[in-house]
Amino acid sequence: MKHYIITALLLPGTLALFQGCKRKAPDAVSSEIRTESGIKMVQLPGGWFTMGDENEVDAKPHKVFVSSFYIDKYPVTQEEYQRVMGENPSRWKASKNPVEQVRWSDAVRYCNGRSRLEGLQPCYDLSTWECDFDANGYRLPTEAEWEYACRAGTKTTYFFGNDPSKLKNYAWFDENSATKPRPVGQKLPNPSGLYDMYGNVWEWCNDFYKVDYYQEGPQQDPKGPKTGDNKVVRGGAWKFSAQSCRSGYRYNEAPGYADVCFGYDIYGFRCVRNGPGAIQPGHTARLVDRKTLALGWVFLYESMRQFGRVKDFTIAVAVAISFD
Repeated sequence: MKHYIITALLLPGTLALFQGCKRKAPDAVSSEIRTESGIKMVQLPGGWFTMGDENEVDAKPHKVFVSSFYIDKYPVTQEEYQRVMGENPSRWKASKNPVEQVRWSDAVRYCNGRSRLEGLQPCYDLSTWECDFDANGYRLPTEAEWEYACRAGTKTTYFFGNDPSKLKNYAWFDENSATKPRPVGQKLPNPSGLYDMYGNVWEWCNDFYKVDYYQEGPQQDPKGPKTGDNKVVRGGAWKFSAQSCRSGYRYNEAPGYADVCFGYDIYGFRCVRNGPGAIQPGHTARLVDRKTLALGWVFLYESMRQFGRVKDFTIAVAVAISFD
């Protein structure tokens, strides 16, 4: 009877180990919500993906795990920015156009303002420009979150494949924009239902830019270097080429902390919030490596062998495989 008790205690954990080893990036499963202020966001599940672009010296492909988060369905529009901030800095005035001529510092001020309007905890300390990732308010996406959202489970150059001639169906860029930004949501979305991830305006990320950060950053929820001169922008813009719209392509710009700095009409942004079950800083995700998996199976085998139940161990292996 004792060996059955041991099996019952060990089998569930072993099954979890077996499945954890083969944990894969999720398919583009997402759900749409509407915030208290009426803005549409998409909830993305956490998961693994390959981040980077093998053709770029600063974007060596590497595996990254990103926790669940919400992301704006569209870039922040001029009417939405005006609602929160009481002003519209854009050059190309149109209510449904993405707000532009915004510096990184303007974008984080908007994030804080939007958080306060909904009774949420602002993420940014405007005296230090540091982001509190534990706060429940709005913030800019990390570079990893942005690319994870953009790729939506794909591994190709663009989320629609490798053929740049198809980009005109998904983005406003130098070949079809008529030299100006356009209203959001007019092109096709990515597989997660996000619009204008390519083109229209470059989108500010929270991270400082560093050429070799991918080689030194953590595998779980990387947040960029601690310091730097420029901030990362992603996605390309209305006056840039198809090459700059690639999912893994990195660009950077000065954040413009001082009021004397001016924004350019190629930069905009969208907001994110931590999702349910997001892994908070200081808490380790239970991601199982092969060594841990092997030790788990060895322990189970030895425990069952002592009672002459090797046959039951074989059954346990078969059950674990069936769960995968």
